[in-house]
Amino acid sequence: MILEERDYHIVPGRMGDFLNAYETLGLDIQKRFLGTFIGHFVTEIGELNHVVALWRYDSMADREARRALMLAHPPWLDYLAAIKGMIQSQQTRILAPTALSPMR
Repeated sequence: MILEERDYHIVPGRMGDFLNAYETLGLDIQKRFLGTFIGHFVTEIGELNHVVALWRYDSMADREARRALMLAHPPWLDYLAAIKGMIQSQQTRILAPTALSPMR
């Protein structure tokens, strides 16, 4: 089991537009293709204008296969076009649980 943490730095002033586009165009597609949706968060303190999404996968191979299918889905490409210019930068981390983690 792995978790994918995707951290998007949103262009100041575009957070509402980004969240609306994600809710109406992107999230259902991701839920259909990707692993288990853990959650979607915004920063309140510290570095502002960040959105963090967490997804659970069985393995890196599972993640890669699911993302490849999603990237070939035309409505996903429409979503990417809709959010063009809203994301200033992005970081992705893959997290592996330790023996102490209840999620394995």
